[in-house]
Amino acid sequence: MSDTNAKLSAALNKRSQAGNKRTLSIPNGDLIDFCSNDYLGFARSLELKDRIVARYSAITVKNGSTGSRLLTGNTDLAESTEQLLANFFGVAGCLTFNSGYSANLGFFSTIPKRGDTILYDELSHACIKDGCRLSLAKSFPFKHNDTIDLEKKILKAEGKVFIACESVYSMNGDLAPINELANLSEKHNANLVVDEAHSTGVFGQNGTGLVAEYGLTERVFAIIFTFGKALGIHGACIASSNEVKEYLINFARPFIYTTAPSNFDFISIEQALLALTNEQNERVERLNQNIGYFKSQLDIKRPSQYDSPTAIQVVLTPGNFTTRKAANDLVHKGFDVRPILSPTVREGEERLRICLHSFNTENDISAMAKCLNSLLCH
Repeated sequence: MSDTNAKLSAALNKRSQAGNKRTLSIPNGDLIDFCSNDYLGFARSLELKDRIVARYSAITVKNGSTGSRLLTGNTDLAESTEQLLANFFGVAGCLTFNSGYSANLGFFSTIPKRGDTILYDELSHACIKDGCRLSLAKSFPFKHNDTIDLEKKILKAEGKVFIACESVYSMNGDLAPINELANLSEKHNANLVVDEAHSTGVFGQNGTGLVAEYGLTERVFAIIFTFGKALGIHGACIASSNEVKEYLINFARPFIYTTAPSNFDFISIEQALLALTNEQNERVERLNQNIGYFKSQLDIKRPSQYDSPTAIQVVLTPGNFTTRKAANDLVHKGFDVRPILSPTVREGEERLRICLHSFNTENDISAMAKCLNSLLCH
């Protein structure tokens, strides 16, 4: 074994001993889903699948896009889908990316420049932090949802200031104080950037997100919407001004130097938006009923910061091995619940992250909650 392989093996062994070594596994379709991001059930919708396939079959297209958007990968369908997205989200321009990770990487590594400052919520997703690392701008975290700490850091910031947050935080399920962040941004002439990954489809009229629900779209500099969660497909877009769109086309390396999405991807976006427009109200109503029902069935006392109004529900189970055991016990009872371990979350804040869906039944929820209560209340 080479010295490099030996070092890699040692690092992996260290992770195993800490109980947080990651492995790939194939989901067990026989388990009841309490872990996926398919909040509204569109990923499993046969009707949506059939509409996507029918639309794709009706158009004579190549299987792949064959190149980047700037070379051979651009199509009329790509441009019409981006216009559809812009109209849907109520902005001047949308630019699609292959994933929410790529979109955040593209934005934060490109728009903030040398001499500027990015201030990001400390619980922001890794892709926001990675985009900050690639940026020439300085970047600093502020305390989670703490506008007082944020304002202190704004007053010390240099150049153009960018404030980054998620509308719904993926590990806690809590909401960002977007109204207060928008007010601070305007007060200090800063640029607010909101990642709507876990609110796209779930909040706002027709699923246009939490920023739209609060009526703040025109006060937010850029919004990142992702399609791989509540919309049940794949991809993402940055919604902003036409100037931002054109600048990203010219300077965003994750956009310029990657193969474009295929026509199948754009058709999937188009049909998912149509399904969302027609079915969102009914599916969100069922989801919200399930969230309330789960809370009513849970006997475990949780800190107030984990009393989430969203599909993401957290039960703390400190310790990686404790959390793995609790998740495994639930799997053996027939429920697909996954452990969230440190270092993904802080040590001592390991947890079961329970995702509720519009398609979960009351019987499934009550049975899962009963198992949770039995595991963790005794």
